[in-house]
This record gives sequence, structure tokens and C-alpha cells, in this order.
Amino acid sequence: MSEKRFDAVVVGGGHNGLVAAAYLARAGRRVQVLERLDHVGGAAVSAHAFDGVDARLSRYSYLVSLLPQRIIDDLGARIRLARRSYSSYTPDPATGGRTGLLVGPNSTFAAIGAQADAAGFDDFYRRASLITKRIWPTLLQPLCTRAELRSQVLTGQDSDAEAAWEALVDRPIGTAITDAVDNDLVRGVLATDALIGTFADVDDPSLIQNICFLYHLVGGGTGDWDVPIGGMGAVTGALAAAAAGFGAEIVTGADVYAVNPDGEVRYRKDGAAQRVEADVVLANVTPTVLAGLLGEPAPAAAPGAQVKVNLMLHRLPRLRDDSVTPQQAFGGTFHINETYSQLGSAYKTAADGSVPDPLPCEIYCHSLTDPTILSEQLRAAGAQTLTVFGLHTPHALASGDPDRMRDRLTSAVLNSLNSVLAEPIQDVLMEDSAGRLCIEAKTTVDLDAALGMTAGNIFHGALRWPFAEEDEPLDTPARRWGVATAHDRILLCGSGSHRGGAVSGIGGHNAAMAVLES
Repeated sequence: MSEKRFDAVVVGGGHNGLVAAAYLARAGRRVQVLERLDHVGGAAVSAHAFDGVDARLSRYSYLVSLLPQRIIDDLGARIRLARRSYSSYTPDPATGGRTGLLVGPNSTFAAIGAQADAAGFDDFYRRASLITKRIWPTLLQPLCTRAELRSQVLTGQDSDAEAAWEALVDRPIGTAITDAVDNDLVRGVLATDALIGTFADVDDPSLIQNICFLYHLVGGGTGDWDVPIGGMGAVTGALAAAAAGFGAEIVTGADVYAVNPDGEVRYRKDGAAQRVEADVVLANVTPTVLAGLLGEPAPAAAPGAQVKVNLMLHRLPRLRDDSVTPQQAFGGTFHINETYSQLGSAYKTAADGSVPDPLPCEIYCHSLTDPTILSEQLRAAGAQTLTVFGLHTPHALASGDPDRMRDRLTSAVLNSLNSVLAEPIQDVLMEDSAGRLCIEAKTTVDLDAALGMTAGNIFHGALRWPFAEEDEPLDTPARRWGVATAHDRILLCGSGSHRGGAVSGIGGHNAAMAVLES
């Protein structure tokens, strides 16, 4: 068994681990990253998902909002993001999708009889921005308490900001949504950000939906979700290059099987047992996985609640609504069967143990904004990629009979999509080199098995408010930065950290800052 010693060992080569390694190596620390798979990136990777089809799909994560420009600049990472042409399009199920709401340049509230809600819709987001613009810079700073952050956010602002804080932080978000607008479809557009990857009702008294909502709107202070040029793999490729450039050692195919609180890490590489020691171990894995590596009881886990389906198309499908083009409709987030009442009904159906019908879904067309992920031949032929994200599909639904439920959830996604199209999506699907339709589904079970995301939770566990409660101790660097575990020499550096979640690098940055402050 070989042995080495480092200042820091990072367990897990996802984007957060790479950010942490890059910051520490830049500061002159000797750093090693251990990644179980044969490539780094975790959920932020690109792949040729379909045999013989030259398209690099963002296989798991797909959009970027929470990655601060400061991290990109600090590390000199060559990451480019592009803004989508529209915010969203939502076909109206009341008309069978023959009308719909396009949000962006020249929004079409009147098309669904909701012109009176246009001002309330805009004002809802204006009020939210009074909070998010003040919170955003604090995510790369030591934690504030709830009272301290509230004071920072509200200082120098008017009563609108105080009302916005109460609406986002103190009361279920459903109240703010129903107060802002009246139309069922418009309410649904507002509500979806509270439910993506989170199994909850908008009126849940626990407010977990509010936390999800805040994280979806806080990025950049504006909540814009951008497309990574070159796919998600380009993002982590740039971060890996930065970490290696600063001198971090990145080892793939390194299956960590034990971590000791004293800083010892054991792993297997090419069938041989390896041992490494470090002053500090940064865990870029879920808290449940870390507990297993430590030989400790697993903490309570929050299961995931989504299904993702990647599609490869000959062309975009025709819509029933002839007032918008497919390029407009798919140029932002395409909401399907996500009215406020449909979201509520779907939650109740899923909570009772059944797959919702129709299944609330939303679609992202990466290739419209970034055609570089397609070969020149595919671009010339008009091919497009679609990522469909199904809501209210909790882990309990997918885990009973994983293969059967994957097929069932895939069918539910395609059926929901077809309910608003003028032609079946199957008619425009490409085939791979073996003649199979280009459909790839990833359930919570798949995320757990492939990526170690416990119970398929894309946030590594329950999201937390971006502040500490008044009784939380902030007496060590790790606690102040929200990355502490029960062991002084082991820190969280991934999405399971206090302000982790999504492709942000914030967990990695904050773990590195805690180490450098110690």
C-alpha cells in the first residue's frame, strides 16, 4: 500500500471539489483530488449520449445561474455563458395549447386573457430582486445570522423590501404568488422555481419551497439562468484545467472507501489499495456518503424529486399555438402542464404514491442558444437537443422497480409534452446508430447509482437558508463558512455545504476560505 501526504485531499472531483482544489493550490497548498469515475465533473459533464450521434449533451446539470463571476475571474477559468432569447413559454392547457404565454421581448399576457396580470408579474420579480441583489454577494462571505442578514438586506430600502423579505422568507411563497397575480397559468409560471428538485407544496409550512425559490432567483441577484457554451463539460473542464494549472494533483479512477477523522484517506486505484494523509480532508460528496466513509450512522436524508429526459431531434416540433414560432417557444424555459392548480394536484397525486397525469414538466433547448454542441452536419440539418425536467416525481416513486418506473416516468414525460404539440414528439426524434430512438432518462435512482447523489437529491440534501439561525455556533472558520462537520479536519465542500446546491462553486470556494483562515 503506497502512501503520500498532502496539505489537503479533496474526495470527489465534481465542480465544487475542483474549485476548492484550485483555490488552495493557488495559495500554495499541496492538494490532491480523488475522483471515483474515470473523469472529473460529477453531474456537470457533457457526453455523447446517443451512439453515432455527434452531439455533446449536458447529461445531468444543464444551466448555470449561481456560479459567481468572481470565482471564474479568481481562477482564470475559461468559462463562457450565453443568455437565452426568451424567459419562458407556457402553452395554456385550457385551450389545449392553442394559446400560450410568451415571456420576454413583447410578452403575450393578453393571449391567455391575463393582461391585467402583466404588471403584477413584473412587480413580483422587482420586489424579489430587492432581496436577491443584496443576498447574492454574501454567498462568498462568512455566514450572517438571520437577523444580521435581514438588517443588511433592508438597510436603506423602503417598505417594499421589508414586505418582500416577509413574502420570501417568513411566509409560504404560495401567499405571495396568489397575492401578485390572478391567472392560474401565470401563477404556475411563478411557482415552478419553488418546486424544481424539491418535493413540496407552495403552501408547505416548513418553507422548504421558499428556500428552493430563493436559490432559483438569487443567481447574479437577477435569477437569470444561462447556457454554458460548449456544454456543462466545458465548465468543469475549465475548472479542472485551472486546478491543475495551479499545481493540484487530480487522480481519476480513485475509489475512496474510508476516511479517518485524523485525515487519513484510503482508496483503490487500478485494483491496488492506496493510502494518503492530509492536514484536512474536503468532502465533495453527500453528507450520507461521507458518513459511510467515516463508518458513522447516516444522517436523515432528503430524497430527490425529479426525472430528466434528454432528447435528440431532427428539428423542433410544431406547436398548436401558431402565434409563436418553435424557436421562440423553445428559446427559454418551455413550461408544460404547470399551471398553479396542476402543480398542486400533481403534488397530491405523487404524495399518494402515483405518477401525476399530466406530469408537470419544463424543457430547455441548449442547442438553440449554443449550437457548438452539435456537429456541423447536425447543425446544417436543423437538429436540436431538448432536456425535459419532470417535477413532482419523488424518489419513492422511482425506487420501487427502477427499470419499470424509468419507463413509466419517460412515458409520462413524453405524454405531457405531446399534450401541447401539433405532432407527436416521437415523429421528430432521431435514431442512434442501432436504430433506437434518441431518448435518455435519468431518475433519482440513476443519480444515486451513477453519481452517489443520495436518494437522487440534486442538492445533496435539503437546501438551507443562506444564513445561520441565531442559535447556530459560528465560532470556527468551518462553521463561519458553513462547511463544518463533526470533525475538525474534515470539511464539506460540495452541494451539501450550508450554501451549496446547483452548479455554483460556492461550496468549494467557502471550504477553501475556511481552510486558508484556519
